[in-house]
Amino acid sequence: MNIEQIRQPLTDIFPGDLSGNTMQRNTPKVLFATVKPAGFDGPKLIAFNESLSEEIGLGEYEEKDLDFLVGNNLPENVKTYATAYAGHQFGNWAGQLGDGRAILAGEIISKEGKKTEIQWKGAGATPYSRHADGRAVLRSSVREYLMSEAMHHLGVPTTRALSLAFTGEDVVRDMMYNGNPQLEKGAVVIRTAESFLRFGHFELMSAQREYNTLQDLADFTIENYYPEITSDGDQKYKDFFKNICTRTADLMVEWFRVGFVHGVMNTDNMSALGLTIDYGPYSMMDEYDLNFTPNTTDLPGRRYAFGKQGQISQWNLWQLANALHPLIKDEKFLEDTLNHYGTYFWEAHDKMLCRKFGFDELRESDEEFFTNWQGLMQELHLDYTLFFNQLEKLNENSDIKTLFENISYSVLNDEKIRKLEDFVKNYKARLSSNTISKEESLSLMRQANPKFTLRNYLLYQCIEEISIGKTEMLEKLTRALENPYKELYPEFSVKRPSIYDDTTGCSTLSCSS
Repeated sequence: MNIEQIRQPLTDIFPGDLSGNTMQRNTPKVLFATVKPAGFDGPKLIAFNESLSEEIGLGEYEEKDLDFLVGNNLPENVKTYATAYAGHQFGNWAGQLGDGRAILAGEIISKEGKKTEIQWKGAGATPYSRHADGRAVLRSSVREYLMSEAMHHLGVPTTRALSLAFTGEDVVRDMMYNGNPQLEKGAVVIRTAESFLRFGHFELMSAQREYNTLQDLADFTIENYYPEITSDGDQKYKDFFKNICTRTADLMVEWFRVGFVHGVMNTDNMSALGLTIDYGPYSMMDEYDLNFTPNTTDLPGRRYAFGKQGQISQWNLWQLANALHPLIKDEKFLEDTLNHYGTYFWEAHDKMLCRKFGFDELRESDEEFFTNWQGLMQELHLDYTLFFNQLEKLNENSDIKTLFENISYSVLNDEKIRKLEDFVKNYKARLSSNTISKEESLSLMRQANPKFTLRNYLLYQCIEEISIGKTEMLEKLTRALENPYKELYPEFSVKRPSIYDDTTGCSTLSCSS
């Protein structure tokens, strides 16, 4: 791999703590701290993303590159660091946070000029580890590696994953925070993104009144990652905030489209580029439920439930607006922009649902249709992905019970079947008013509705196999997630088996997941 091409532009520009000290502490008035990966004696490669490596400019993997993939014996040009940021966690100001399990190698630029940051997760402690060891376990590393790639192939903006490797050491974790710590296999994943900048980076500089650094950070972000912004002066920062709002709303709509629930939408987990970032206690939707949260830490309040992700993203943007106020200084603009966010989001959301249903355009009457559909989905406990897959098969001769009975997590009695039949009747009536052909309608549905989503129970099975040295499931899931709009493996296109309903790691997870 072309490791010698990696550089560190952020550390050349911004103030940092250059001590290399990994002791957990506050590092005021700086954006980063230099820190070296812990180093591991017995690493073993599990998976390597060859196509991504070529795309970002790292090139082909060679056996000697394993050291780099776990942070061992790094060359002189790779000067590693962790960044400091702040955030609101579960609605409360948490102060300084930072890269507690992540260490950055820097940035590489491809032949096409595309910039990509490279970051280890699980390579050791940093000043921001908050009394933790900075390590990662196999289960969380597999989940991040596979899910970030699954989201990319679904067409959702996201960080990506380059490699997954055993560290050769065991790590102690209390998975459910219930006083039962256990030894687990350690692992390191390398993840990549155009940038890992978060809302929290701006919040930290603003909270510390480091307004010059705040402005420099905004300028750096605009110059490198927002080429659409060409304005100057105060207008530049207004356009910056408006663009972040638009990218964030578009991301939320994509999450709703594929049924993704993040589980921990703290402001420090919100990308300043509109990417899906920090895959922890996430889940793809099985049974449709607007109130579903996969995160046990989010109970009982369900702040980050599936149906709340739009409004929580707006709340998080309010916090970013407060952080950027020293640069914008226009309360009315910020308030108007944030109020418009809801209008933009819901219109984009409903247009997305139109595509999923194969409608030609969004009409005023569609809002009532969507509301009735949501009620039906929840009452009948229907599988989100499989519902639309079955809807694509609907024709004049379809038997409604046969079409839908195997995608419900409850028994469909006669009354429920009648409700489904009424829904289908209304759906067909709406389709009949389309100004596009049936083929065009079906094409919209096939583009919007994946045949495969990476469900938690499949990840659970995969993690169990990898832990005993098997990789067949990993390879199979990789092929499936790379082709999510095709049904490569019919055995994956089924509702979650009931044996996994109450299995930890399949239905709900903790923040340590």
